[in-house]
Amino acid sequence: MTAHSGAAAHSGAYFCARHLRKNWAAVRVDFSLECEEGSMTAIVGPSGCGKSTSLNLIAGLTGCEGPCTLTLAGEDLRRRAPGKRGIGMVFQSPALFSHLSLAGNIAYGLRCRGVPVKECRRHAARWLERIGLGGFEKRFPDTLSGGEAQRVALARALIVRPRLILFDEPFSSLDAPLKERLIEEIAALKAETGFTGILVTHDIGEARALCDRTAAMENGRITSIEGTP
Repeated sequence: MTAHSGAAAHSGAYFCARHLRKNWAAVRVDFSLECEEGSMTAIVGPSGCGKSTSLNLIAGLTGCEGPCTLTLAGEDLRRRAPGKRGIGMVFQSPALFSHLSLAGNIAYGLRCRGVPVKECRRHAARWLERIGLGGFEKRFPDTLSGGEAQRVALARALIVRPRLILFDEPFSSLDAPLKERLIEEIAALKAETGFTGILVTHDIGEARALCDRTAAMENGRITSIEGTP
């Protein structure tokens, strides 16, 4: 199935992106994809084909050029600021706030939403337990290994219960044992929370381990999709 035939056939999809366009370096991105609620879709392709740019367009970190469609759970996201889209993002680098404790990092999104401090602390402690870092509330990011930091970044994304989570090559800086463990943890959290996700990766093994389907990307466009919608 091609990406464009799928977009035409499922206008009521939970997530729908059509013609998110951006001229970026030597590539003109023209991204279209639909995802059902609770699904996990991998986007695979060579370096420089526009995978990460596409995630940034979805999240609102990069502006689209020209008319497009971008909806999530029936809501038009085009005029919503990045922090108001109900989208979480986990980057290749954990990008933790160095001046905040682990509890502060994990609870950051809750604090921005006005959740009381005590409740933030309680939720952060619960998430630290879930990712195997119970009791580390007062530690700081510079004391963590790469795998631990990426788990904190994952908890920070999930704690606000986003409707969609974007993963931008989250395993690329990890060695094989850490990568395998984090893939298992993400799979377990997905089974538990039912989030909808899009994973950008170069590794077809990662895609098969985590995702329901795989979308191939070349020269800024999704060219084919394999797997269950």
